[in-house]
Amino acid sequence: METSDSAYLLVFTNCPDRESATSIATTLLEEKLAACVNVMPEILSLYRWQGKQEMTSEVQLQIKTRSEVLSTLQQRITSLHPYDLPEIIAIPIVAGLPAYLQWIHEETGFE
Repeated sequence: METSDSAYLLVFTNCPDRESATSIATTLLEEKLAACVNVMPEILSLYRWQGKQEMTSEVQLQIKTRSEVLSTLQQRITSLHPYDLPEIIAIPIVAGLPAYLQWIHEETGFE
């Protein structure tokens, strides 16, 4: 199914540990801001922060949602997240199984 209007998104954020990742994921599902959240195994992140190179173990969340709720989703992640500046990156889902995309639609939002 083509989604030329980018109605559906895959959103990424990294958390410092599994506990905070699971807590954020649970809240996003309860508040219907996500249809599904994958909590990935530990990853190693290397990045520059405040002028210094850092290396940190993190847990990544992969969040399936609709573009209509992205603003609220970003606000909610920011309010729940332990980082001062959480990574929140949204990638449009340009195609997918129609029934799966319909499921995302039904499980997110406030209709």
